[in-house]
Amino acid sequence: MPAIRPLACAMLVATWFLYLPVHSGPAHAQDGQMPPPAVGVVTVQPRQVPRIVTLPGRAVAQAEAAIRPRVGGLVTEILYQPGTALEQGAPMFRIDPTTYQANLSSAEANVASARAALTQAETSFSRTKRLLGSGTTQAQVDESRATLEQARAALQGAEAALTLAQAELDWTTVTSPIDGMASVAAVSVGDLVTANQADALATVTRLDPIEVDMYEPSARMLSLREDISKGRLQLTKKIQATLTLETGETYAATGELVAPGFTVSTSTGAVDTRFRFDNPRRLLLPGMFLRGQINLGTTEAFLVTQNAATRDKTGQLSAWVVRGGKAVRVALTDNGTWQHHWIVTEGLEPGDLLAVDNLSALTEGAAVTAVPVTMDENGVVQEQPAAETPEAPAPTVPAQAAPAAE
Repeated sequence: MPAIRPLACAMLVATWFLYLPVHSGPAHAQDGQMPPPAVGVVTVQPRQVPRIVTLPGRAVAQAEAAIRPRVGGLVTEILYQPGTALEQGAPMFRIDPTTYQANLSSAEANVASARAALTQAETSFSRTKRLLGSGTTQAQVDESRATLEQARAALQGAEAALTLAQAELDWTTVTSPIDGMASVAAVSVGDLVTANQADALATVTRLDPIEVDMYEPSARMLSLREDISKGRLQLTKKIQATLTLETGETYAATGELVAPGFTVSTSTGAVDTRFRFDNPRRLLLPGMFLRGQINLGTTEAFLVTQNAATRDKTGQLSAWVVRGGKAVRVALTDNGTWQHHWIVTEGLEPGDLLAVDNLSALTEGAAVTAVPVTMDENGVVQEQPAAETPEAPAPTVPAQAAPAAE
């Protein structure tokens, strides 16, 4: 009998512990109810936010010249290397100058003859005028004056022909009218070209600086003008733009506004606005598709991280806020993005608790526990410092029964 007493005592103690209440959570959890879900929130306040609009764009050359001959003849020489940078006035083609040299010599001879005739006419008029009344009549003086005027006109015409002949001889060397990059020649040595022909001999394109056309929907333009008129948007003194390349790389240079658009495309409903960018490395080429970000100014709005808001099938943006300890879904009106945030102008109130974490646990009107959190510059929720984290009540764990002595 004495050997089984310790075992019986141990069984008695274990049976007694089975009837003790277990305190493992808050008081309302004892009634079979789940505690409100904890939701990470941040307090939102309106602030001055840069108003940046993102638009599709396309690069266009600031200047592009189609090189055509101004005189006809055989191409005798190609004077440039394709794909090289040319300066204004650089020679590109040479046309056989034989005919034009002969025309120049003939024009020079005509000028010399006209000058001799003018000299003779001036001498005759001077002599006739001096002898008026003593051997010559007024009619003779008038006739001599007319001959002098004709000689002057003939000299002027001869000099004009000489200028044209010299110009045509100079045009036998075809030069670049602008600075830029030269294309491959469309003709070869020995080809016959004509003055002002339709086909270009080559093309010279200026790539630095380069211009970019950005296309803004007319509806957005009207909305921006309304925001400006009502004071919701403060324009900057100098409107600038940045570019994103097709590879996702941000272009280093900042562009300046060249000319706003004044017409709406009948096919796209967009307004074409042109910006100019420095392009020293010739990274941007005409025809390249780009994405532009235009900094219009500042507007007072709320910044809502993109992770905390969603869009429905109609495009309506919405987010969760905690008001009165309950989750409320609010519709938002946005005006673009800035640094991973939506720029929200309507739908939020100063001091609202915006839900940013554990959003899947939220339902409309459900009670929640708001837990303040912090977010980094990319909109990612960070752990709250230990000093700011609310302490949860420690659960009461039943004591373990001591092992029975053997």
